[in-house]
Amino acid sequence: MWVVYAVGSALFAALTSILAKVGIENVNSNLATAVRTVVVLILAWGIVFFTGANTGIKNITQRSLLFLVLSGITTGLSWLFYYKAIQIGPVSKVAPIDKFSVVITIFLAFAFLHEKIDMKTILGGILITAGTFVLIL
Repeated sequence: MWVVYAVGSALFAALTSILAKVGIENVNSNLATAVRTVVVLILAWGIVFFTGANTGIKNITQRSLLFLVLSGITTGLSWLFYYKAIQIGPVSKVAPIDKFSVVITIFLAFAFLHEKIDMKTILGGILITAGTFVLIL
């Protein structure tokens, strides 16, 4: 089932880039990011309350809250950088560089989460890296 969600994530991420590129025209990239963030905030909390997940708020530990806040900060910074990049550059070049985060994530998962990395993962990372360079050159 996770594959279905992952494909959905990829599809919506692709649509996000295209819709944002059109929507950001003649709009400050930071303002555009703020508008997008409000929409995401409303959507996310709407889903939380609609599904009844809000009852789990009391179960969030301080450690989890700390890392969720840090993740939120890095997400916000990522969005701010991404919107500025697509505002001044071609989305067809920015998106592949942004998706290079897959390779960075593999490395960080190995270094900090001690996840196993096999030859398939290494080869995939090399191919993604090569593909990124081909697309941006």
